[in-house]
Amino acid sequence: MNGNGSRRGRPRHPDVLTPAEWRTVDAVRHGMSTRHIARLRGVSPDAVKFHVANALAKLGLANRAELRRWRGVPRDSSLRKGPAAMEPGARLELGPLGQISRHVRDFDAAVGWYGRTLGLEHLYTFGQLAFYDCGGVRLMISPPESGAEPGTPSLLYFRVPDIQHAYDELTARGVVFSGAPHLIHRHANGVEEWMAFFEDPDGNPLAIMSQVQPPQG
Repeated sequence: MNGNGSRRGRPRHPDVLTPAEWRTVDAVRHGMSTRHIARLRGVSPDAVKFHVANALAKLGLANRAELRRWRGVPRDSSLRKGPAAMEPGARLELGPLGQISRHVRDFDAAVGWYGRTLGLEHLYTFGQLAFYDCGGVRLMISPPESGAEPGTPSLLYFRVPDIQHAYDELTARGVVFSGAPHLIHRHANGVEEWMAFFEDPDGNPLAIMSQVQPPQG
């Protein structure tokens, strides 16, 4: 206690989760393991487990499987602030492909080949994720995640105007998602990228994606 009787420490965060907990929860909803999240965030596996445990307790969830299906959206997200892009009951039509991902054995060599040899326009790189423009479709190259091998099917990402509506509509049609829609990245200009993943009947990976613009004015 301090002199006026209040508790010391950080003030209570205004959102249901702290920023660090949100980042961890989104990584869990993305399907990442504890070790993968720790490596990506530059923290210890124990720190990841701590954030997961805190999130489960705050949300009243039993385990990571329930956390993956949780539909929460951060309070400061443009997805929460902006109007829905589709009216309730509107029929969903999957948009054009927004992104294709491909695993490569040698990331540095692949960056040189796709950029210099093929001459694709380089958009940006985050760690070992490199993005190129292919006539409006984004190509992402990266090393395989743990347990995956180069040569696994490329992941196709379909653009949708409203990821929450698309998730509900496709679920109603029998599509089984591996996790709830979650924030992948927030660009410097405030644009958010949201994704949710599923498979076709043959087990080939697919995803829906939305780019959510920040509110204007």
